[in-house]
Amino acid sequence: MKHETVRTSAFAMPLTNPAFPPGPYRFVDREYFIIQYRTDPEALRRIVPEPLVLTEPVVNYEFIRMPDSTGFGDYTESGQVVPVSYQGQAGSFVHQMFLNDHPPIAGGRELWGFPKKLAQPKLAVEIDTLVGTLNYGSVRIATGTMGYKHRALDAAAEAKKLGAPNFLLKVIPHVDGTARICELVRFHCEDITVKGAWTGPAALDLCAHALAPVAELPVLQVLSAKHVVADLTLGLGTVVHDYLSPGVSERRRASNSEILIAG
Repeated sequence: MKHETVRTSAFAMPLTNPAFPPGPYRFVDREYFIIQYRTDPEALRRIVPEPLVLTEPVVNYEFIRMPDSTGFGDYTESGQVVPVSYQGQAGSFVHQMFLNDHPPIAGGRELWGFPKKLAQPKLAVEIDTLVGTLNYGSVRIATGTMGYKHRALDAAAEAKKLGAPNFLLKVIPHVDGTARICELVRFHCEDITVKGAWTGPAALDLCAHALAPVAELPVLQVLSAKHVVADLTLGLGTVVHDYLSPGVSERRRASNSEILIAG
């Protein structure tokens, strides 16, 4: 394979058989179950990176069912999103996500910097209750419940919320283990059609786990919950902040080389 062929065909790994296709990525009947809860503000300060600003001590715990998504297939994810602001603009910081499908794990991490790990989330209706669960291996670490469609919400208002900016911390290591890319990325959901939105009484239980630490943002009080069904396109991102100033990576690699030589 010629040098120019490698350069022009490179999109994702593996080079000759990427784990996911190029976008855009359209989601049909994407189903959200989001429980907003009050948590420890000190715990939030430890995980929200500058220059993002923490706006209030709350977390949105999400269960998301995606039965029809371009290139990624049929999967479910679950995790925590924190309301923040960036340069005065309100948005959300995606703290951690767990899902059960390899292509969106690979694509999410490589393209945008989504903090995705493999686990077993589920979202389903059980008689009169919307139930979201998350298992990491055999261990249950999250359970959310809400009364099914107790009261309708305004679809236009929910569409506007889904279109707000989202922020990610994208980290890609160099071959020597130092950070080659360390960026704050912003993305939006686009072409949003909300097909229905509802609320009801809700509860959330988080359990401690060494490798899936959702309980490190403890549930102090459940504030609200909603169930939203929408079609949307996941827009590609833009870099809004680079944590590595020019020359930082090169200096780190040079320093590591000197240490290895000295050793």
